[in-house]
Amino acid sequence: MPDSEPLLRVRDLSLTHAGAHRPSPEGVSFEVRRGEVVLLLGPSGSGKSTLTLALNGLIPQAVPADIAGTVIVGGRSTADAPVAELSADVAMVFQDPDAQLVTGTLLDEVAFALENMLLPVEEVLRRTEEALSRVGLWERRSWNPDRLSGGGRQRLAIACAIAMGSPLIVLDEPTANLDPQGIDDVYDALEDLVSGGERAIILVEHNLDAAMRFATRAIVLDQQGRLAFDGPVADVLRSNTDALIDMGVWLPAATLAGRTLREKGLLPADSPLPLTPEELADAVAHAPSSSERDGTPQPERARMLEGAPLIRTRNLTVRRGRAEILHGVDLDIDAGSLTAIVGANGAGKTTLIQSLAGVVPPPRGQATVDGLDPGRASPRDLADRIGFVFQNPEHQFIAHTVFDELAHGLRLRGTSDAEIAERVGAMLHRFGLEHKADMHPFLLSGGEKRRLSVGTALITRPRVLALDEPTFGQDRARADALLRLLAGLRDEGTTILIVTHDLQLVADRTTHTVILSDGRVHAAGPTPELFATPGLFESAGLRLPALHRALSPDLRRILAEAAR
Repeated sequence: MPDSEPLLRVRDLSLTHAGAHRPSPEGVSFEVRRGEVVLLLGPSGSGKSTLTLALNGLIPQAVPADIAGTVIVGGRSTADAPVAELSADVAMVFQDPDAQLVTGTLLDEVAFALENMLLPVEEVLRRTEEALSRVGLWERRSWNPDRLSGGGRQRLAIACAIAMGSPLIVLDEPTANLDPQGIDDVYDALEDLVSGGERAIILVEHNLDAAMRFATRAIVLDQQGRLAFDGPVADVLRSNTDALIDMGVWLPAATLAGRTLREKGLLPADSPLPLTPEELADAVAHAPSSSERDGTPQPERARMLEGAPLIRTRNLTVRRGRAEILHGVDLDIDAGSLTAIVGANGAGKTTLIQSLAGVVPPPRGQATVDGLDPGRASPRDLADRIGFVFQNPEHQFIAHTVFDELAHGLRLRGTSDAEIAERVGAMLHRFGLEHKADMHPFLLSGGEKRRLSVGTALITRPRVLALDEPTFGQDRARADALLRLLAGLRDEGTTILIVTHDLQLVADRTTHTVILSDGRVHAAGPTPELFATPGLFESAGLRLPALHRALSPDLRRILAEAAR
């Protein structure tokens, strides 16, 4: 560990939200020093986001919670020192960037906190330009933040934290809404920030692949919010792989792939598990080729489903204000498929899926979903045919308890109380929310909110299910369970659409893929065919998964089969 005075001291910290029955986190102690990049890991509901809110005084000063123990930053207790003063020592990037964006332009957003610190104008402008340039947004400095995609707004929030110059930066899922290039851009900026050894970063992150290149330490909370592991990142991840998987903690894709290949005898049982694609590629350099494994089947191709498309668009053109987001989209989606919609940030993915679901009604006559025109149909009729899950779960919650949130759609349809109790109870059990039935949805963790939002879309049993970033905020166990659930629904005949930035998920789990670029269909077809086409994803501004680039097609097939 770096030999310096700690920037942060946490001692015996327990936090209990209003309405919660137990603390989470519970009894946690650790210190953070300059030069450290600390991964804060744990399953959904373990208290990771809650812990981050206590590091700059938002808990308990702005968010009500019972607190035991202490958090000391810069020699001051975060329970007593004003949040505005603490922000000079701890900069925060929230899980939902919309929660911290308040001004009318990108430049004003980054400058806002600096102006409140009464810095000279020249210093404010210098820091603002440097921060926006680091995240690739300087050329759009005059834009309203509302014009940015979800990933663009996340990069803006990170620029605000960079500009503050705080010695400690806390980031809660900073890359969840970013495409692969955006993720690399953000981590380039973060790596540069800590390269001099004067700053430290605490990072709550599920996508560990990019973070592995500069993370130095891992702190792991268990399901009860207690400290399970704390140490150098390589030691924690390699020595406790099975325990972390059992807990539902995300691991680097290369580590999971190496574990699978070792179980299949393609890597030595005593070899250290890889943490990066480069380490994995080196480990399998001498693995048996496909010709040495008799009877190896050929890669499965996505089946083309017969019959008329269940979803069809013709010349679909959608505007938001004066800006045209989708330009003449022609698309056919087969019944019973699991189709991914992918593209770089700003390509129009969310606009397309919201148009198909009628959330943003498209022009009449340009789309049909199971025989309905979402530009003409009533919200009630659309909801009977297509369930929609927003990128930000809070945008669809309307009830005061988790139970009532799930029951709402059934009550509108006149379902009996007995059937409501049965179906809601089953959905609570399916998503591990039984003990949260009486809690307000906004008090759930990020992962729990996501599971609830999926449950509300599923409970009326629609024929089409559309999900915007369905695995965002989920721990590994819950994400895998959700993806298995989606596969099961597809087997039962449900047609599923997902918007995602996770191209590894797309390669492993989907039957078909639609690639968007600048509001147009760049390519569409069976997923294996698109991934087998050289340069196709790259020409749309996307980067193939690191494992896809590092491994042979034969090994990729083995990993995809294991994922299913």
